[in-house]
Amino acid sequence: MQTVVGREQDGSLALKGLFVGDDIEVFRRAAALSIRVNLTLLEKPLAKVVVYLDPNEFKSTWLGNKAIYRTRMAIADNGELVVLAPGVRQFGEDPGIDALIRKYGYFTTPRILELVRENADLRESLGVAAHLIHGSSEERFSVTYCPAGLTKEEVEKAGFRYAPLESMMRRYDPAFLHDGWNDLPGGERIYYVSNPAIGLWASRSNFAG
Repeated sequence: MQTVVGREQDGSLALKGLFVGDDIEVFRRAAALSIRVNLTLLEKPLAKVVVYLDPNEFKSTWLGNKAIYRTRMAIADNGELVVLAPGVRQFGEDPGIDALIRKYGYFTTPRILELVRENADLRESLGVAAHLIHGSSEERFSVTYCPAGLTKEEVEKAGFRYAPLESMMRRYDPAFLHDGWNDLPGGERIYYVSNPAIGLWASRSNFAG
């Protein structure tokens, strides 16, 4: 069973398609609709992206890193991603995964592959290793995490930049932002994503042809 969920004009979520079957055609049809509903292609890479993680849905970086891998193809080299995470208080969804993420952090693919070769605990948890790679910017752009329940030391040890949630929520108040481009006081321009779970953002050049 494949579902496609998208936003209505009023911002609410709605089921756009349901595909049921026992062959690859189910996936192909759902993917074709998802391209139309969920894929946002931008004419040029984004210098600064701000993503909000709904605290009712995102309690960990395990889920919250959708903010990274759903926007990475849209972010410019040396750009910045700011993740507003009022519900994030842990890294993994269970204690074992949480401990591994804390131990190894979100670093580049070569570094994680090296750690897999050198460490049995990570080698025996390849799903975690894949997650660490998936959540890395590969040092191409910076990621500033603003969680409610993780300290500056914990966030930086995991490989991200840190900023206090309270001050960043004042600066980028979701109540006053809308999805897409926002021009802020002082001349700052950002691209805002209110829910990274329902889309994929990319520069059009990533899909040339």
